[in-house]
Amino acid sequence: MTRTLPGRTDHVVVVGAGLSGLSAALHLLGAGRRVTVIEREPLPGGRAGRLVRGGYAIDTGPTVLTMPGIAEEAFAAVGERLDDHVRLVPLHPAYRARFADGSTLDVHTDAAAMEAEVERFAGGREAAGYRRLRRWLEQVYRVQMRRFIDANFDSPLQLLGTDLARLAALGGFGRLDARVGRFLRDERLRRVFTFQALYAGVAPHRALAAYAVIAYMDTVAGVYFPQGGMHALPRAMADAAARAGADLRFGRAVTRLERTGDRITAVVTADERIPCDAVVLTPDLPVAYRLLGRAPRRPLPVTHAPSAVVLHAGCDRTWPGLAHHTLSFGRAWRRTFDELTRSGELMSDPSLLITRPTATDPGLAPPGRHLHYVLAPCPNTALGPSAAQWDELAPRYREELLAELDRRGLTGIASAIEQQCLVTPADWHRQGHAAGTPFSVAHTLAQTGPFRPRNLVRGTENAVLAGCGTTPGVGVPTVLLSGKLAAARITGGAARTAPRRRPVRAAAVGAGS
Repeated sequence: MTRTLPGRTDHVVVVGAGLSGLSAALHLLGAGRRVTVIEREPLPGGRAGRLVRGGYAIDTGPTVLTMPGIAEEAFAAVGERLDDHVRLVPLHPAYRARFADGSTLDVHTDAAAMEAEVERFAGGREAAGYRRLRRWLEQVYRVQMRRFIDANFDSPLQLLGTDLARLAALGGFGRLDARVGRFLRDERLRRVFTFQALYAGVAPHRALAAYAVIAYMDTVAGVYFPQGGMHALPRAMADAAARAGADLRFGRAVTRLERTGDRITAVVTADERIPCDAVVLTPDLPVAYRLLGRAPRRPLPVTHAPSAVVLHAGCDRTWPGLAHHTLSFGRAWRRTFDELTRSGELMSDPSLLITRPTATDPGLAPPGRHLHYVLAPCPNTALGPSAAQWDELAPRYREELLAELDRRGLTGIASAIEQQCLVTPADWHRQGHAAGTPFSVAHTLAQTGPFRPRNLVRGTENAVLAGCGTTPGVGVPTVLLSGKLAAARITGGAARTAPRRRPVRAAAVGAGS
């Protein structure tokens, strides 16, 4: 049995209406709690927000949706269905990979389609290796999901058991790049199945092979896009919470928490005092700890993941060859990760994620226009340029990024832009994200599972944390799970494992170009 909050928990205040807070609210409502949600922004979503400029509807946060069954669980907690409120479109291909040598690979989640694509790209031996890799990814996922991801931890001893032995037998405690290399010899293919380690804030040659579970989500379980953009998911979750009786209050920043001894008794904003029996805190960890007046003691300082520069560009044209998601790899690989995670330098030969949401939903832009999202990983502000330095760097970096895109086939992109928004680590810093990164605490071995900052804080009886900095970690599926796990700390409800796969009632879309 994992620990739950002692005492009354009838009225819970959730601070933050991002994905984790909304997930927590729905699970709490389903368990009969009265819920008030306080959000500083005028709309739900948190990192998954929305910016509208000149008719372009821009998702400000994640662009990749995997494992939608976890979101389905949150809706089901209040007797609703995700499909009734959000139309999810499965992406085919999930990604298109473009390499510096001019080759391209479409990444399919269907086994037969991907095997055929790998054979076309790299030959029969690599196609056979892909078949073995896919089976291994499925095994790694099955072993980890129930015991290590969809689980609250109170002690490292909870790791002990047959699943830990199975994970070890699968090579989960080796290195990701080396393990994938046992199946695939082609260096380009290995990139496709290991770049996801960057989501966890670790280079593939240093990441645990267990993090292949992220590659499973991306390359096996399926990648989806909500009609109306990624922001459609938190908007629908907020609406479902309101229908289930939640009191949602937007545009109100929490200034402090009142406490009596070890218990929080009220949440205070500039305008009101809200008494509560328990509180779920979803802001970034330093903000949550500051509100609590408590921070856990750790033997080593917390290490944060790399950050990113994001260029949102509304353009009067698009470019042939761009899928909904396109991975544009530079020639460098290991050096790039060393720059991001060790030396703190900007990528000398960048690998970029280019997302074109209007390939799937043209309604996100004015008629005949196209929306592009370009993500360039960069060091966080604790390792690389400071927030103040980024304010000076930003214009020059934008020009360099546009020139690089032009060289990679997006010819004339600078002159095609009608509306734009450039987001740098300085902007993430101003939003309260530690080390200027939206990807929070890195998934090093010392910051994973029971060693990750826990969702209970010593010295406070009735507060629970949720979000990407705590259990289980970074990414849309895991952030949704963090809300579910926070609710379980309050209600005592057992965490049910989310469905592994999901049929979606939606038409498939092509690559588009």
